[in-house]
Amino acid sequence: MREPSNKNSKPCIALMGEFSAGKSTLANLLIGSDPLPVQVIATQLPPVWISYGDEAPYRSDLEGNQYPVDVDNLAEAPLEDTAYIRIFCNEDILMQCDLLDMPGISDPNMSSEVWQRMISKANGVLWCSHATQAWRQSEAAVWADLPDELYDRSLLLLTRIDKITSDRDRQKIVKRVRKETQGQFLDCLPISLLQATGEQDDYETWAKSGAEEFAKKLAELLQKLSSDLATHPQETSERDGTRPLKLPAFEGPDKPAEAAEVIDDAPSRIMPRRVIATSSEQRLRNES
Repeated sequence: MREPSNKNSKPCIALMGEFSAGKSTLANLLIGSDPLPVQVIATQLPPVWISYGDEAPYRSDLEGNQYPVDVDNLAEAPLEDTAYIRIFCNEDILMQCDLLDMPGISDPNMSSEVWQRMISKANGVLWCSHATQAWRQSEAAVWADLPDELYDRSLLLLTRIDKITSDRDRQKIVKRVRKETQGQFLDCLPISLLQATGEQDDYETWAKSGAEEFAKKLAELLQKLSSDLATHPQETSERDGTRPLKLPAFEGPDKPAEAAEVIDDAPSRIMPRRVIATSSEQRLRNES
């Protein structure tokens, strides 16, 4: 069966970065569920395209032919003949955008062609860079080779910022990376994905993790991309549905009344969904 050719204004966001930079954990934070089998090692998978719906998962080969896959055995997909694996979830954010979980760019066991042939599907990128080794030369080199059009459609996330215990050191890292990447991203944001994923009741801690600022910037990015695609539909890749933009109803811990802001008219207001700690949290600890 051939890949369908549908057009709509829903953007596709690629999750990128080096191996073990937190891409899959970011996907878990955004989706609010664990779409990938815990036992699958990231190096074993081609790009995973996550969309809204109830459809059966499948893999698409390099010619666009579709084949059913078992989500518990995704690693069996042949890398040399698989363009991507498509899975579906009924989660809020996927009503507003598709997510494309890319393999690590620095994986020595996987050719860069595996992810390079899918970059044209992405309208924007969330790039994860480990804060303790923030924005390595290898990352900068790969990013420089990607289309310039992605620069103002992407966010750079400095993940595991909680590993930097000194506030002064954190500020220095963020300042350096922002200077080095000026004009290459919409913004550079520090975030602790572990704290953002696991903190469900303490608003102050959740916000301190960087999740709230990231949520605001993500909403702005989705708004921009959906507007761009509505204006220039020829840029839209093959996607399902024709749903117009409506900001996702993500929920973090409730903000205390005394800290509340006037946000009714602010389209950028968005909060990541609270995620119950599951096997994903254990996987995150193992990656740390």
